[in-house]
Amino acid sequence: MLLKLGDPPTTVPEPFASLLLQYVANRQNMHTATNPHSHWLFPGRRAGQPIHPTTLTKRLGDLGLHRTNARTSAIRQFVLQAPAPVVAGMLGYNNDSIARIAAEAAGPWSGYAPGDHAEPSR
Repeated sequence: MLLKLGDPPTTVPEPFASLLLQYVANRQNMHTATNPHSHWLFPGRRAGQPIHPTTLTKRLGDLGLHRTNARTSAIRQFVLQAPAPVVAGMLGYNNDSIARIAAEAAGPWSGYAPGDHAEPSR
């Protein structure tokens, strides 16, 4: 299963892929959607258009899911897989902010020193 949040689409691993498919097949309150048979995870009111990000943010916040916590959690997982300076550069964040999150996560890259570590030629 692929989830398109940007380009390229992201692979959704199990068991989350099954949960998302089950959710889409059994969504409630689809009578307000323009296209109740939409394959969008979060269908909007216009046919073929997803819900607006601001509306989605408000709805998720009403459920107790706040984007700041989710973003920090996602970055925390990311710095477990890649060095903080690389993550900061890819996401356009300040190195110090990402380094702090990496230190909190105590990931394997927390002691990573960026730069050229090649032996100087003699």
